[in-house]
Amino acid sequence: MVQYTLAQCPEVVLTVSGKDSTKARDKAMDQLMELMDAGKLPTELSDGFGPQQLIEVKEQVSDTAGDEDAVTQAIQTLSNLATLKLKVQESRAEALKVRAQVDILFSDKSVSEEEITSLKDGFKVLKTFAQANLRYQEARSKAEDARAVLDRALKSPEES
Repeated sequence: MVQYTLAQCPEVVLTVSGKDSTKARDKAMDQLMELMDAGKLPTELSDGFGPQQLIEVKEQVSDTAGDEDAVTQAIQTLSNLATLKLKVQESRAEALKVRAQVDILFSDKSVSEEEITSLKDGFKVLKTFAQANLRYQEARSKAEDARAVLDRALKSPEES
């Protein structure tokens, strides 16, 4: 079955058997002519209106598949946020210790080679924390949308 409508009158739907073809469009035109002859077409069509001007009505694809994909993506986003949050929490204390040591580079006080070596090793920790924290902040803003998607998916029909 194929369905057609008119740009001038989208509420009119003409259904014919088969798939979209010249023959199907001709059958739809026959139905359209019958509607016009019976005075049941709520609009006037211009001269020269032909079967090629019929608009095929595509069947509405269920939004369920799209919604399921959105929920899956939302769960993945929230899982990523959880992983990043743990990573940030685990490295925060050590990164803050290293950050406090950075200030010795800006003082006039002399520092030992061990302090500098320790500080250079600490830069790796600082870098790891800072990058994880930036990714966490970005993931958190994306997760707001994911949380909203999840909330809509979890809403029971009675709450609508």
